[in-house]
Amino acid sequence: MLLPTYNNLIITQMKTLYLLSSKNFYYGKLLNWEQCLNTLQQKGEWMDILVLGLDNAGKTTLLKFLSSDAPSKTEEPTQGFNVKTICKEGFKLNVWDIGGQSAIRTYWENYYDRTDALVFVVDSSDDYRLDETTSVFKILLAEPKLEKVPILVFANKQDKSDALEPNEIMEKMELSSISDRKWSINACVATTGEGVEEGMKWLV
Repeated sequence: MLLPTYNNLIITQMKTLYLLSSKNFYYGKLLNWEQCLNTLQQKGEWMDILVLGLDNAGKTTLLKFLSSDAPSKTEEPTQGFNVKTICKEGFKLNVWDIGGQSAIRTYWENYYDRTDALVFVVDSSDDYRLDETTSVFKILLAEPKLEKVPILVFANKQDKSDALEPNEIMEKMELSSISDRKWSINACVATTGEGVEEGMKWLV
């Protein structure tokens, strides 16, 4: 199944229509992360979170845990996008999970508008693809539309015997060199939810 070729305007309209379907709706682009947090805390309303990462990193499993859907034992690669509205810590989170296959990554930029936070999921057990993961991550860091957007890196699949520790992933991805935004890395097991809540609490 091919991903529909939506352009930036259509994606923005889709996101806006999705948000308008919620009872509590905050309209307008916030100037910075601090203002976003303050407004959300006052209004108890929404923020847009984009979930990215390579295919098979565990993005959809993570989203299913957050939305209290039962994760499947094996998830098929996401061909387009999944979106869920999740209530956490008094916030209404609209979480967009976009497919991570190389052919689909060219469409990622259509979803950058109105993004308040980025969750980047890493398969900690796939050392072979960590260089590719790092390259894709650095492209996101350089994206003007994602400038200063806070990033939460989930070092997923920590239950695997060959999983790298978060500090090893942090070093290989050169996270400590990030100085233009807030960031954090958290170990997690998306299938059980271990570590997921801790990471999301940092984010919101």
